Amino acid sequence: MEDVKIRYSDSDLQEFKGIIIKKIEKAEEDLKLLQASYKNGSDNGTDDTSPQFKSFEEGSDTMAKEANMQLAIRQEKFIRDLKNALIRIENKTYGICRVTGKLIQKERLKLVPHATLSIEAKRMQ
Repeated sequence: MEDVKIRYSDSDLQEFKGIIIKKIEKAEEDLKLLQASYKNGSDNGTDDTSPQFKSFEEGSDTMAKEANMQLAIRQEKFIRDLKNALIRIENKTYGICRVTGKLIQKERLKLVPHATLSIEAKRMQ
């Protein structure tokens, strides 16, 4: 009978925890920048420009703010997924595929530390 690993070792989990904490810190910095870009109500001094360009500029400002809001929402979800991964580390269930119950490859977890599916399970979708 082959020796199948049921979970990652505590030292592996600590290594993943370090990776995830760094990713959360970076993601939170990025989120603050995105939020600042669409919450910033400061006028860029377009009062003295020609009126026919003003409506175009306001339209593109609105589109840019909406795009940044969408990015911020995705970033918030990413941070939430990373924090959930930390909870799985504490529970010692981190790195276990929620479909197959097998360990997710270490390489995949280093690239996508919040993954909950193995490549095998992902292909089945």
